[in-house]
Amino acid sequence: MGRQKNPENRDLPIRMISRKRKLKSGKLWVGYYYLGKDEKGKRKEIPLGTDLNEARIEWARLERTTTPKVVRFMKELFDRYEREIIPTKAPRTQADNRTELKNLRRAFDSAPIEAITPHIVAQYRDGRSAKTRGNREIALLSHVFTMAREWGHTDKENPCARVRRNKEKARGYYAADDVWSAVYAQACQELRDAMDLAYLTGQRPADTLKACTGDLSGEFLLVAQGKTNKKLRIRLYDGERATGLGQFIDGLLERRKLAGITSSRLITNAGGLRMSYAMMRNRWDEARSKAAATALATGDEPLAQRIKQFRFSDIRPKAASEIDSLTEASRLLGHTKEQITKTVYRRVGEVVNPTR
Repeated sequence: MGRQKNPENRDLPIRMISRKRKLKSGKLWVGYYYLGKDEKGKRKEIPLGTDLNEARIEWARLERTTTPKVVRFMKELFDRYEREIIPTKAPRTQADNRTELKNLRRAFDSAPIEAITPHIVAQYRDGRSAKTRGNREIALLSHVFTMAREWGHTDKENPCARVRRNKEKARGYYAADDVWSAVYAQACQELRDAMDLAYLTGQRPADTLKACTGDLSGEFLLVAQGKTNKKLRIRLYDGERATGLGQFIDGLLERRKLAGITSSRLITNAGGLRMSYAMMRNRWDEARSKAAATALATGDEPLAQRIKQFRFSDIRPKAASEIDSLTEASRLLGHTKEQITKTVYRRVGEVVNPTR
């Protein structure tokens, strides 16, 4: 079928045609061909490949004309990044990146790569109502451009490199003992176990929930943090004496044995099934709501408001804040720099003596 008979070829250069066929997988295959002639002068279709930009370059060579400028769009870049780079990251980071990429696609999918400038990135930053999330999205966009340069899709400077980020204020909420006790009192046993394990180990919610009996190695609980892959050995015993964590796990294992729970996960529901984050979140929201309602019923509205602000993720900074030594707190949290622990996770002031 010639280009005059096929309207789909109208936007292609002269003597270039496209052919399509449906594969067994259901996907549509598109190939491009150059209408040339063989040595006998007969028509000959020369394959140009399935990439339109590369096909145009090969067409220009056959036509002996100037090679057209390849125009690539951000969608191609996002697709490749999502296909090749995101799967190499930690599960939680993958989920965050896909959410961030979804927002970036709305703004940039149809834009040519070369059209993205620092001014456009700054406009995107200013247009985002969620300022912290906007920073994360620009950080991801910056890495996308870094990979684009490595892949040879562009030679231009990263347009995100010199764009200011929105100012971020670290969360300063501290779950004092009255807040902790109020929620703990309303929590079911499996939520109490999750709270205790998170506090005693100082680990993130995901790392708390994935702890299993296979991580118990002699005198230590072995931890491989999902976000950073940082490996820790948290003491269960100090000589012959069990640490607070060791006492908790000994009691937990005894209760599991009496209940006939055989799951390898340390934190399970009452039926012995592993506790997912969604299951834990549902139990958390219920306990927190009951605790806030109880505080309101006793007339303590300030406590009720502080309870409503309490997140499970605040247990990790609570642990960091209640360890006297900054160095020990930083090591338990798995930070390579104490400054991160100090500025982000230590949420109570340093204990000092008065002048007199």
